[in-house]
Amino acid sequence: MKVYRSLEAFVPPEWPVVTIGTFDGVHVGHRRIIEQLNQLAEKRGGESVVLTFHPHPRMVLHHELDLKLINTLSERLELLESVGVDHCIVHPFSVEFSRLSARDYVRDILVSKLSVRSLVIGYDHHFGRNREGDYKVLEEYGGIYEFELEEISPQVLGDVKVSSTKIRAALDAGDIALANEYLQSPFMLGGYVVSGDQLGRTIGFPTANIRLSSPNKIIPSNGVYAVKVHLDEHLYHGMMNIGVRPTVKESERTIEVHLIGYSGDLYGRMIGIEMHHRLRNEMKFGSVDQLRDQIIKDKHEALAFFGA
Repeated sequence: MKVYRSLEAFVPPEWPVVTIGTFDGVHVGHRRIIEQLNQLAEKRGGESVVLTFHPHPRMVLHHELDLKLINTLSERLELLESVGVDHCIVHPFSVEFSRLSARDYVRDILVSKLSVRSLVIGYDHHFGRNREGDYKVLEEYGGIYEFELEEISPQVLGDVKVSSTKIRAALDAGDIALANEYLQSPFMLGGYVVSGDQLGRTIGFPTANIRLSSPNKIIPSNGVYAVKVHLDEHLYHGMMNIGVRPTVKESERTIEVHLIGYSGDLYGRMIGIEMHHRLRNEMKFGSVDQLRDQIIKDKHEALAFFGA
């Protein structure tokens, strides 16, 4: 996948098949849009083009909401590449950009910058100043500028229309199974290993204290999770605790992961964490020995979940 950091850097192919969106999560609904995008590109002998934005538009226009994201930009790009996108344009989003009228957006962005020949959009796609542009507007301009238009209906799982907002709600509730079902892939956290108090070493379960690579990344609710950990070219089973460690001493919220079967120094290294299953809530135990006994049970449950 070719990545461009602005519209100005993009050189359109002969037949661009375009879709537009923030694609936070690259969830099942997004995947259906991109599937149709790729199919249409193959049918037309063209190439698929995704126009996305960074920062997220809501973070620019409604910064007071303190929006947390499902994906970092690098994760989003990896996911878009994994589903077969040919070109991805990451355009800097600004207040000025948001003030483009629907007409100017179509003329100056879709036609002049992207040379759109085919356009695929989701059922709720809006664009331009005050979100004034929609499917009907695109249908009208498609006739004027001679591009074809396809609209993808909402993707429904269990009678629920999947959206990034619903995935964030599932993560806030610690329902990692539901979030992963919507995402069609494990929710990811990534960051650097930093020094901690090393209590885990004293009870036989050394943990890596994680500093996330992005402050805007959503963190699921406090609890203990079964995870897989990417380290260099290796993949480890593990357990991760998110919380304030009430048994030892109430602290700031931390993310700590134990890599089952790994021994070595992790400080300063970058790791990626796939979250697969919630084992339990964070609990306060009467002693460190009781905590250790519970962690042993957590380990067995995590390995059983993975069939290891």
